[in-house]
Amino acid sequence: MEEPTARQREVLDAVLDLLAEGGDALTMAAVASRASCSKETLYKWFGDRDGLLTATVQWQASRVGAGLFDLSRLDATGLRESLTRFAVNWLTVISSRTSVALNRVGVSHALSGRSNLGRIVLDNGRFSIGERMKPLLEAARTTGLLEFDDAETAFRTFFGLVGRDVQIRLLLGDSLALSPGEIARDAERAVDQFFTLYRPRERAA
Repeated sequence: MEEPTARQREVLDAVLDLLAEGGDALTMAAVASRASCSKETLYKWFGDRDGLLTATVQWQASRVGAGLFDLSRLDATGLRESLTRFAVNWLTVISSRTSVALNRVGVSHALSGRSNLGRIVLDNGRFSIGERMKPLLEAARTTGLLEFDDAETAFRTFFGLVGRDVQIRLLLGDSLALSPGEIARDAERAVDQFFTLYRPRERAA
């Protein structure tokens, strides 16, 4: 799907709200009612329920990014800023009420085989985010700012340092609440740890 219009974003936000309210049995009729549009419009824009859910996950995942960076002029400061921005964005998204609800439903459907929502969340969430971030990591390796053998492994390491146990605790009902200040501190700590692991050997020495 192309970049959603403002009206389409309102519809996707309505889907997230319904999921957050316990709308496991999400229907096109419920979305149309909440978003004040017709079911025909939903089918025209998104094709079917899976198309609507895919667009919703993509919309939620699009909020996670490192912002704009010039790969041809990447330096240590720019790399740190980009990685920190990504970490802040990701922690903010995964700790949101709507993201927790979406992931809970995705896990439930994946286990029960009720729908392919789990695969939709995985492909358009975690995997999509990784593909957006790996060019930055590879550019940092090319310019000698980082040293690693495999970009996917490096990304998974960074992903783990940022997320730690936050997402699983939230999915299991922990009342963990992260303030913007705590998110910022956690992001900076994760970036520091990542640089410690992947700093070129000669720089580390």
